Order: sequence, then C-alpha cells, then structure tokens
Amino acid sequence: MADITAPAYRTIPIIPALKPGSMEGKGPFVASDKLNEALGFPGQLVEDWHDRAIAKMGDLLSKYRSLKVFMDACVHCGACSDKCHYFIGTQDPKNMPVARQDLLRSVYRRYFTLPGKLFPKLVGARDLTREVLDEWYNYFNQCSECRRCSVFCPYGIDTAEITMAAREILDTVGYGQKYSNEIIGKVHKIGNNLGLPGPALRDTLEGLEEDVKDATGIDVRFPMDVKGAEVLLVTPSADFFAEPHIDSLIGYAKVFHATGTSWTLSSMSSEAGNFGMFIGNYDQLRTIAMRIRQAALELGVKRIVVGECGHAWRVAYSFWNTLTGVGDGADPNDRFAQMLQKQLDHRYKQPAHICEFTWDMIQDERLTFDKTANDKYIITFHDSCNVARGSRMGDLPGGQFEIPRNIIKAVANNFVEMAPNTTREQTFCCGGGGGLLTDDLLDLRVKGALPRMEVLQQTVDEHGVNFMATICAICKAQFTKVMPIYGFDRKMVGGVHQLVSNAIQLGQK
Repeated sequence: MADITAPAYRTIPIIPALKPGSMEGKGPFVASDKLNEALGFPGQLVEDWHDRAIAKMGDLLSKYRSLKVFMDACVHCGACSDKCHYFIGTQDPKNMPVARQDLLRSVYRRYFTLPGKLFPKLVGARDLTREVLDEWYNYFNQCSECRRCSVFCPYGIDTAEITMAAREILDTVGYGQKYSNEIIGKVHKIGNNLGLPGPALRDTLEGLEEDVKDATGIDVRFPMDVKGAEVLLVTPSADFFAEPHIDSLIGYAKVFHATGTSWTLSSMSSEAGNFGMFIGNYDQLRTIAMRIRQAALELGVKRIVVGECGHAWRVAYSFWNTLTGVGDGADPNDRFAQMLQKQLDHRYKQPAHICEFTWDMIQDERLTFDKTANDKYIITFHDSCNVARGSRMGDLPGGQFEIPRNIIKAVANNFVEMAPNTTREQTFCCGGGGGLLTDDLLDLRVKGALPRMEVLQQTVDEHGVNFMATICAICKAQFTKVMPIYGFDRKMVGGVHQLVSNAIQLGQK
C-alpha cells in the first residue's frame, strides 16, 4: 500500500503517451491446486496445455458464433484504443482493447484460418507458445469486462466476451486466477462470496434490527429463511457487513417495512454476485445461479428482487431466464424451471432490481421522504458498467440510467451530473470489476480508476459534490479503497438506498 501512488490527473481530452511493457508481469496471483480442483479444473498447468488450449478455443468458436465474428471482424480502426480505463491509467499499449484482443486473435488466425496456416507472418498470426500463454494470463486479467470499448466499436465487437473466452481457456489448462476461483469456491461451499456462514448472517441481521430500533424507535425486521414471504431479496454478501454497503441493506429493509411488503433473505443463497461470468465458464455461472432457484422454490416466494450489485443484475437480467427459469424464456423441458414459473407472480417483473421496486413504490405514493435529511450532501451518480451496458430497468429504454437518478431526486435536494461523456452508456469502470477487486492488483486498480477520479474531481471543483452514489457492491468496495489515494474521503461513496434510508419516513406496519 505504501508503494501505491495515484497517477497525475490529465488535461482532458488527451491520448496517453505509450509506456510499452509497463504492466508486463503484473497480473494477479495464480490459483492454487486446491482452488482450481475445487471447481473441476486441473490443479496446475497441464503438460499438454498447448493442445488443450487450442482444442478449447475450437470448442468455444463452435459454440459461440459471436466469438468467431469478433475474431474476424476487427479492422484495427483504432476507435477503441483510448477508451479503456486501464490503458488510460497504465499507458501500456497491450491494454488498448484492440491490442488485448489481438493476443487471442493472432493465435486464432494461426490455427483456425487458412491464411494464418499458410502465411502466418503476413496476417499477424502467432504460434501459441508459453510466452504467449503468459501474456494471455497477464493482460486478460487486466480487463474488467466493462464493455466501454464496445460502445465505440463500429463493428460492435464485445471485448468482454473475448476476455471471458481467454480466461476460460486458461482455467481449462490449469492456469486460473486465484481471486475469482477462490470466490467461486466459497459460494459452492458456503453460499456467498465472503464465506459468511448462516449463523454469522443471522447475528448480523439481529444486530441491524437493534441498530435501526435504536435510531428510529421502530421495529424494522431483517428476516431470513421465512417460508411464504412475498419477496426473496438476493443481494451481494458485502451488504451484510461492509461499509458503505450495509447502509443500503438497511435502506432496502426500510422500504419493505414502509410498504408493508413481506420479504426474506436466504441463508442458503446469500449471494447475488456471480463470478462464473467473470471467468467465462457457463457451468460455474449456472451452478451459482441455480442456488437462487432452489431458495425461491423452497421458500415459496412470489417475487425475486436483486440488491445493489452491478454484475449480479446483469446476470439476473440477461441470463437468469435460460440459466434458472426466472423470467421469460424458461426451458419448457426443465421441470423445476416450469415449477418456478407457476409459483412466481407475473404481474411483476421477474426478476426485479431493488431500484425498480423502490421507484414503483414512490410512483404509487406508498413512500414518504424528508429530503432535507440528505441536505448535507451534494450528490452525483456513478453508473456502474454492467448495469449501464449489460441490462435495463423499467419499461423504457434507458431506464437503468433514469430510475436510480429519479430515486435520488425523490429523496434529496442536491443532485448534479458528471461530464456527459463519462456517464450512462459511456460511463467509466471503477477499476475493480471483472474479478480484479483483489489487493494483488491494487496498482492496476488505482491506475484504472484514474478517468473516474479525474471527472469526480472536476465535479467537486465546479459544484462542491461530496457524495457519489452508485448501485454496485464492487464499485463501492473499489472506491472506498482507491479514493483516499486520490485525496478523497472514503465515506464520499455510498449506495442509492443509503440515501433512501436517510430520508424515508417510517411508521409501524
């Protein structure tokens, strides 16, 4: 920590000067035998890694037509080059999206295209060597899969999908990343990313009930494993104890209390996050998601609501229907998916984001607020990348941008936007997403946060902003870690439902 310093702010806009090799060999810790084998991957790099890696690439190309299109479509126009926060912060040219993609694309050309097989040097094709494999590990673990570069790509190449494919190949040959594989193992074994057992969760929730009672004089419940509840809330496990996350959990509970909604958490499925997406592995993605279906069926709930977590909402919104049967498009041959379809109340969105739930309650005038409770704040909003570019909310296009802002404006008097080319679909990643929120990558995380910190500083200077709201657990954890390095107070970041919690007017229900 003592050696980590923040890069100097730039004069915007500016294209970074190149520092070739500046992030070479700075990838994350490699997963141990135990962590890899717990997920069904080889414990360590297998002897025939070359053949297995090429075979896996062929398998992915045959399964996912989009991946083959992305391998073929790039014309090196350079539109994405300066759009990546990691390239801006590190200035390493291999962190340009186009260059990072080419680490995989060059091998694809060598083994899967005729020109690459006949004239490799003429078409930029490379053999897969150990050095190339190490490059994959290093640089594909310096991508947060935020997809900002894809917004600017004229061909719509989804760089995140390429990163996911590379990480899946690496796991297949026993070259997995420690942080992500360890997290996934905890979910399989205990039920959440942080490895919090059921008794610890119950103690935490009882403590929150006492805290809210002391603060408000009102009995707000934080129920767990209540059969027959209307709503199953699935939220990131950081909401149970981390700051500022826990303040949003208090906000959810107050909303449910004030609207008289019966709800429950699940000790078995106490995690909304799904790192299976980060490593690009469908089986892990589905296995983690299935815990939520099991909890919903066992508890008999009518609605499933997802808390403030960016990638969790992307997985829920975009994949839960085919993974688990939650939402439209459930497999008609999956008996349990059909059971869940019959159980859920389809008058409501399935699943729903907690912001959709709260905004619906505000529009129905079932919540009242004292906005002056947030008058000490001048608030801005950071769009989280997986919500902004991988999902939607509400019934209108752009609902994922408007609904959180509408809630903030309903509960607070002072709101200002950051620069328009850094918000909504063009938002910058916090620098810690995509399975990179680990301290062995702290240098990368600090540098990757540079573009957002620059714009935040601009908003502070021009408007006196002193609170940045966001609806992502990773963003909250990342910002509280790196903001002090840039000279900001770590308490300057918090959730939208933290603001709701401050302003909501409670009564006994």
